Amino acid sequence: MSDEQAANLSQRIRPFRQAKASPETLKRLKQHLGVLSTVALKHLDQSLPWYRGLRPEERAALGLVAQKGIASFVSWYERPTTSPQWVINDVFGAAPTELTRSISLQKALQLIRTIVEVVESQVPDIAPEAEHTQLREAVLRYSREVAFAAADVYARAAETRGAWDSRLEALVVDAVMRGESQDSLRSRIAAVGWKSHENIMIMIGATPASSQVGFVSELRRAAARYSRDSLVGVHGERAILMLGGVDADRAGLDRLASFFGEGHVVYSPLAPTLKEAPSCAQAAFAAIAAAKAWPLAPRPVAADDLWPERVMNNDTEARHALVTGIYDPLLKAGNGLIETLSSYLSLGHSLEGTARELFVHANTVRYRLKRVCDVTGWDPLVPREAFVLQTALVVGRLDAETIENQPETRQTMPRTGH
Repeated sequence: MSDEQAANLSQRIRPFRQAKASPETLKRLKQHLGVLSTVALKHLDQSLPWYRGLRPEERAALGLVAQKGIASFVSWYERPTTSPQWVINDVFGAAPTELTRSISLQKALQLIRTIVEVVESQVPDIAPEAEHTQLREAVLRYSREVAFAAADVYARAAETRGAWDSRLEALVVDAVMRGESQDSLRSRIAAVGWKSHENIMIMIGATPASSQVGFVSELRRAAARYSRDSLVGVHGERAILMLGGVDADRAGLDRLASFFGEGHVVYSPLAPTLKEAPSCAQAAFAAIAAAKAWPLAPRPVAADDLWPERVMNNDTEARHALVTGIYDPLLKAGNGLIETLSSYLSLGHSLEGTARELFVHANTVRYRLKRVCDVTGWDPLVPREAFVLQTALVVGRLDAETIENQPETRQTMPRTGH
């Protein structure tokens, strides 16, 4: 425990004013130190099942704390008006980190209570009857101060761990965004207790104007309802939420988006494994950068729904997705789907105009447009989705023209022997 922590405790704890202990009682207390320590450790082993299940080094650390607590009580009882700062340092100064790692605060308080019971049971053998009440009151007072000190040690250890865990969590999110190697990523993500290996999603939005500490804890708590694992990284004005084992419908995504600040919130496609998580994260990152080009976008909006804006923002992945996910399937489907879609879009979404342009019945146009929806998953009758389809046609034609204009590679026939 630091001097500052002990000073704060000493301001909160008033000196214990009591009648001065008799020299004979103090002498007997000092003589009984070994007996008290031995009885206390034996009683711990008999009465606390969790103590028996600890590893030898953990039991040794707790035994040392118990022995120091009893020894410090004798010194404190001899000088009860002394500031408790040195008592607190003596009891918990050895290894507070080991203590908080070995047992919970609840178990630490059980340990203190058990030791108090042991000391109280030995009072008749230590002090004369006239000093029994005085000694018992001193034991109770001292145990209360030690309990306060234990609570303070655990609270500060939790704060330190929380700060470190948040930093480590942000580093893991950053590693995913930067696409670190799989070995490095697995090592980092295992350090934060991540267990999910499938259905990984990334959400990106602005950090709220309120306290970031409260925002992160609230967002993580809400994410636990819709995913198995969650990590939160705050990069300046941007917050990144990584979800694993996602089981969220649209309502769940809307709920999570409400925790972000003003502006657009985007979510990536589901990554089937951790290996694909970096590419999905890059899609979300590209989408949030291009989202301002669609002021009326829903909140949250899927990164794939921003393909046109991402293409115009020089995103090669979105360009590739439009070609392979829309243009190429339409080209392979044939049956005039591309021609019908192109005419329908260029003629202001007019079924009759398209029918006249292609010399077919309007029902044929309706059937082909429905086939476009079946093949691509995008409905040309919905204005926004029609814009996505139109962008795919433009990008697909440009790519096709680029391929056609490339010089043909001259093939050399292998020589054959005579």
